[in-house]
Amino acid sequence: MGKKTIAFIGTGVMGASIVKHLLRAGHSVHIFTRTAEKAQPLVELGAIWHDSPKSAAQQGAIIFTMVGYPSDVEEVYFGNDGIFEAAQAGKIVIDMTTSQPVLAKKIAQFAQTKEMASLDAPVSGGDIGAQNGSLSLMVGGRREIFDQMIPIFEVFGKNIVYQGNAGAGQHTKMCNQIAIATNMIGVAEALAYGKKAGLDLEQVLKSIEAGAAGSWSLSNLGPRMMKEDVAPGFYIKHFLKDMRIALEEAAIMKLQLPGLTLAKKIYDELSAEGMDDFGTQAIMTYYK
Repeated sequence: MGKKTIAFIGTGVMGASIVKHLLRAGHSVHIFTRTAEKAQPLVELGAIWHDSPKSAAQQGAIIFTMVGYPSDVEEVYFGNDGIFEAAQAGKIVIDMTTSQPVLAKKIAQFAQTKEMASLDAPVSGGDIGAQNGSLSLMVGGRREIFDQMIPIFEVFGKNIVYQGNAGAGQHTKMCNQIAIATNMIGVAEALAYGKKAGLDLEQVLKSIEAGAAGSWSLSNLGPRMMKEDVAPGFYIKHFLKDMRIALEEAAIMKLQLPGLTLAKKIYDELSAEGMDDFGTQAIMTYYK
């Protein structure tokens, strides 16, 4: 796949890093974000800012979206000045928002009526993975479109896995978030225990991250917890959204998830204390 003209809707903490990778790879990137000033650093690197999703989408043969909530996804695709108002046969839309599987299916079905293609491709790896171009992508949709998009995905991702038909990427992301939710409790409790026992937490981390207790959250967010650094790589408010989706899907499948339920309860308490815009590692404050 040669150089492409790409639209990217939503340039937040992770989206901005992905756009930078696409620009460095030589692709032409048209962007939309609600606040033009926030897009200025990307414009200085060569991105072209637009004042609506429709305007950006009109320029892109490939259209990425990475916004906050399912309601935002619904708006940027189906709303006034939305992506589907710029519908044109042959365009490919790729939603990387962590969203509802049913919404991914709705987008795919509508895209098909417009002779467009659609993938749901949520990612994992946080701000660090986005910065390093090492995100994990879990992708649902038509296999031939996935295969076509691999060279683009490889610009910012390392672990790129096809999961099945539309919605399968979102279901896989729910598996990812469930594993993270309970792991975050384990990381925070291990460090709280070590601190209470009077241990050097840096030394503790050296020992346990290389063994069976090792995890991405332990290695990457454990140090932030120790420094009491709550800057967002992934917002608590977005993590809560993901947990709500997972619990709703589990209820439909008549599946009980007590670990996820507990994690959501803890994060709900942090949210009630005004920590929505903190990073998920702020769970450490629960154990003080």
